[in-house]
Amino acid sequence: MSRGLTADDPAEAGVVAKLSTLDRFLPVWILAAMAVGLLAGRFIPGFGEALGAVAVDGVSLPIALGLLIMMYPVLAKVRYDRLDTVTGDRRLLVASLVLNWLIGPALMFALAWLLLPDLPEYRTGLIIVGLARCIAMVIIWNDLACGDREAAAVLVALNSVFQVLAFGALGWFYLAVLPGWLGLPTAGLDVSPWAIVRSVLIFLGVPLLAGYLTRRLGERAKGREWYEDRFLPRIGPFALYGLLFTIVILFALQGEAITSRPLDVVRIALPLLLYFAVMWAGSYALGRAVGLNYARTTTLAFTAAGNNFELAIAVAIATFGATSGQALAGVVGPLIEVPVLVALVYVSLWLRRRLFPARTEAAEHTPSGARE
Repeated sequence: MSRGLTADDPAEAGVVAKLSTLDRFLPVWILAAMAVGLLAGRFIPGFGEALGAVAVDGVSLPIALGLLIMMYPVLAKVRYDRLDTVTGDRRLLVASLVLNWLIGPALMFALAWLLLPDLPEYRTGLIIVGLARCIAMVIIWNDLACGDREAAAVLVALNSVFQVLAFGALGWFYLAVLPGWLGLPTAGLDVSPWAIVRSVLIFLGVPLLAGYLTRRLGERAKGREWYEDRFLPRIGPFALYGLLFTIVILFALQGEAITSRPLDVVRIALPLLLYFAVMWAGSYALGRAVGLNYARTTTLAFTAAGNNFELAIAVAIATFGATSGQALAGVVGPLIEVPVLVALVYVSLWLRRRLFPARTEAAEHTPSGARE
């Protein structure tokens, strides 16, 4: 899945020529999926409501299915016997914790108050988005940008642990305590610990366990060469099928709300755009500053910039209601995040050619398309 490669280099030209139609026009398919979802939710009577009704304990089954299909092939590609090389990299782990749990929430808090001082519901919704660190879709963005799969698995698992432990406390701090210290209006957040644990178990635990067992059993039965050369290429495309399916369902669920309030969407989008740009660029710069290679710098940037929109939307709906401004802000999150992070995949691949000479990068992390 070496998206974004160009034919500037003769060696790359052969790879580009072999890309499937799905690979070559990935941004087109993603934008088309967003449009289909929005239009379906807006103009097909009862479509969004019907999708929303297919849920168990507040978890949308169509979205859960799409995310599981999306994440499983990528997590099946992870070489779990190499995870110790990631856990021993303190630079990466410390940088990720600082970016995700100190800088990220603080930045979203500041942007929400600076740009939405007169819209308290949207402001609260954005702060909740900033607290929900990404544990799902970031796996795809990292893989498309040829990031370090093993590092992504470790950082996502680390985020999951901190999400369970810190989400409620940080919500209380940024919505009730810190605004009070600054003389600003406060808000409450009623977060069920089970809702957070459930999100982690469903959107990370299930595909991670499936991917791990698939590799262990597949290599034991047929060997690593068969597993990586024959099995992985067969399941690889399902990651993008799952991504496109998830995007259609997600936008169909809120198509009417988004298209009926375009000006509100624009107001919410501005701080989100700034947030993604600052977090990604700052993380990339930090990775370079501490001496990480391309693959791990890329993984650090995407895991810090992405957010767990599933959890943010669920918390906003549970606390403030499905038709609340807080819920709309959570829904606009992926509306902005998906195209922005797709664009950043291409920026990352461009930076790879400019800032990271070919010397050892090809050996350290060959494009996933070449390995498939």
